[in-house]
Amino acid sequence: MVISTLADTLTRGFDNVTDTVSGAFLEPVIRLGVTGLARSGKTVFITSLVANLMDRGRMPGLLAQSEGRILSAYLQPQPDDTLPRFAYESHLGALTARDPHWPDSTRAISELRLSLKVRPSGLLSGLQGPRTVHLDIVDYPGEWLLDLGLLEKSYTQWSEETLNRIKSRDSASEFVALARAEDASQPLDEPRAQALAASFTKYLQQARIAGFSDCTPGRFLLPGDLAGSPVLTFAPLPPQSSPPRKSLWREMERRFEAYKSQVVKPFFREHFSRIDRQVVLVDALGAIHAGPQAVEDMRQAMTDILGSFRPGRNAFLSQLWRGKRVEKILFAATKADHLHHTQHARLTAIMEALTRDARDRAQFAGAKTGAMSIASLRATVEETRQHDGATLDCVRGTLLDSGKQAAFYPGELPSDPAHLLGPARQGAEQWLDADYQIMRFAPARLSLKPGMGPPHIRLDRAAQFLIGDRL
Repeated sequence: MVISTLADTLTRGFDNVTDTVSGAFLEPVIRLGVTGLARSGKTVFITSLVANLMDRGRMPGLLAQSEGRILSAYLQPQPDDTLPRFAYESHLGALTARDPHWPDSTRAISELRLSLKVRPSGLLSGLQGPRTVHLDIVDYPGEWLLDLGLLEKSYTQWSEETLNRIKSRDSASEFVALARAEDASQPLDEPRAQALAASFTKYLQQARIAGFSDCTPGRFLLPGDLAGSPVLTFAPLPPQSSPPRKSLWREMERRFEAYKSQVVKPFFREHFSRIDRQVVLVDALGAIHAGPQAVEDMRQAMTDILGSFRPGRNAFLSQLWRGKRVEKILFAATKADHLHHTQHARLTAIMEALTRDARDRAQFAGAKTGAMSIASLRATVEETRQHDGATLDCVRGTLLDSGKQAAFYPGELPSDPAHLLGPARQGAEQWLDADYQIMRFAPARLSLKPGMGPPHIRLDRAAQFLIGDRL
């Protein structure tokens, strides 16, 4: 094990040196990680970002574009031959079809390389010709990022935390009853282990649908070719004082450790540790609609995510970082087009408050963090209506379920984020003074002029934060 860890460390160090040399003397490479919590729209984010970087008429907030220094942008073969290519053309086709529809979500890691030819700025602009900057976009499920938090936990700690967190959730009642009724000191019986794992997986699926964020282990929801394997056949159990060898508890513990070493660590080593910039997409409006418990769960999930960017706490992470850390992290609340623009600042303030404690720790470690509200693809238009003598700022779009046009007023977000986060931290079951509605919109039919990418909200400002300094 020591030899394997040493070899991994040396390999990671060599890769980092190679990346540094390539960036300094050849063509710079920016590796942008894109992930998102449940139903946050990362497939649409990547598709719209690439389309708007290729046709930049809607990107004035990207400084290199407003200064006229981006001469061209084009797709190239990705550098990692073993990774699936992000299906950009198919996803863009779905959004721009005569009858547009949201593209299918990606369920595994993928990559896309976009190259930009950029003219230098500053004193050297007259002495140097244009250079090529490669943007490697790495798309992966948010549950995989949350899994990194498991590296710091024992099976006992994870079991206690998980059972305490979910004990009051209706969707977890069946599994919690099954787990607490189990005598984990008895010898392993594989059908019992499979029944526990299946019940826990069912809970995770229902929790994600209900708007909860911390649905780990992530591969239980996206198993791929690991489906049915022992490494995905475990579940949290009540603590045991001295469980005997070959007991159900001991086997669950062994499989939990195998999950960390054989699933989580390889993801970090092969992909996550090479990322320069990271964007985490969050469906904050969906969590607010789901209620205080979903908001508090989202806050905890984002704290765990930022914990993954602080390698000093974990020996394995510290060894593999080898001095390379993610430089910028952006938390973006998506679906801002579901609100009138007068409420966007309040949505951004809620995002900032949700990540405040964890962001302060990340900034102390050297990473620059940011929060904003965006819409990767604008699906609505704004209008003002009179209702019962009141003026309501609404959004109008095509309903996803019925295909009909509808104007929608979702409710007014509080000006002080504490009015949401306070009840969430205190364990309230519902909002006492408001009812936040949510409606699902289909993508609007697009008619794009030459040089114009898909309509969006603040996607150019997100791009400036993430990559603007490298252009």
